[in-house]
Amino acid sequence: MTSLQSNDFELFDVPVQFAQDSAVLDARWKELQREAHPDRFAAQGAAAQRLAMQWSVRINEAYQRLKNPLKRAMYLCELHGAPIQAESNTAMPPDFLIQQMQWREALEEAEGLDSLEEIAAQTLDSKREQLSKIEHSLDREKDFPAAARQVRSLMFIERFGSEIDARIDSLGQ
Repeated sequence: MTSLQSNDFELFDVPVQFAQDSAVLDARWKELQREAHPDRFAAQGAAAQRLAMQWSVRINEAYQRLKNPLKRAMYLCELHGAPIQAESNTAMPPDFLIQQMQWREALEEAEGLDSLEEIAAQTLDSKREQLSKIEHSLDREKDFPAAARQVRSLMFIERFGSEIDARIDSLGQ
């Protein structure tokens, strides 16, 4: 195995890029977990088992980051010196701010499942579009500051999508 300090991509032996094959990630995760399972080190004593446990935790953390597109994009931006700074940098393009306001108004005015599902569909389309932009910025353009801005937009879209889901769930009660 590589070092515990290796980045997630090195650990999983996959390209350092946004586009990833989830089947490859899943297979590599299982393989790494098999290699690092503490039971394999039982005969080598407690210290070896503790180290195996550290590896297992590290492998799981990396897997969680790599399999989730938002976390993977955030991680890539961070690796390339473009931190997301979601708490301190809330600047958004004017057209995205207008879209946010329109979605918020539509959510406030939504009265039934059909209107909520319509907003959810628009949000999902926007999420897909944003993921495509992020992939382009990260993998093709290598424009990590632009990707960081797009990640902040995606974070809003995902939070808003959760609010829609909560509203839909509340209708069922």
